[in-house]
Amino acid sequence: MPSKGSKKGGKTQAQVAKPDKKSTRWLKKYNENKTKDGLKTTVLARRIARRNMRVALKAKGAINIGHHLHHRRKVYTKPRFRRPKTLTLPRNPKDRSFLIPKRNKLDAFKIIKRPVTTEPAMKKIEDNDTLVFIVDRKANKPAIKAAVQELYNIKVARVNTLNTPRNEKKAYIKLPRDVDAIDVANKIGIV
Repeated sequence: MPSKGSKKGGKTQAQVAKPDKKSTRWLKKYNENKTKDGLKTTVLARRIARRNMRVALKAKGAINIGHHLHHRRKVYTKPRFRRPKTLTLPRNPKDRSFLIPKRNKLDAFKIIKRPVTTEPAMKKIEDNDTLVFIVDRKANKPAIKAAVQELYNIKVARVNTLNTPRNEKKAYIKLPRDVDAIDVANKIGIV
């Protein structure tokens, strides 16, 4: 064993045991902040105490249990397995096109393409007060009725439709009894 005055790694044992000024600064802070009971109340002291407690408890757990922990397996009591519900985040698209309201693709001008001016159509106008139009394939009866009322300002009694072999839709617009179909046809320009 070396004597008291002998050197150990360039420093004497007395110098090694003696703490630096830097390492004793925090001790001075503790001593400055003392209560009447002599308890250290600085935040730093409490933090160090908590950290030391955490480290000690961790070490204690490692000694008692060991490093290799066995996780408890979930016990399945039914034959059916259901996928667990994962986190569903709200929509956050980069493209905001879905916020723009969609344009109505079937407006009155798109629905009614043209009037039919064949001989049987003229006979329908004279005898049955019925106008005949070629309309869009996707248009339904209420849409056709609304389009005729909007474009020609006439009342419509009922609408019949027919899908032709030429892949067109024909609409038969029946007018009320008080409306003369020939006058309406003249106004539109069919006759």
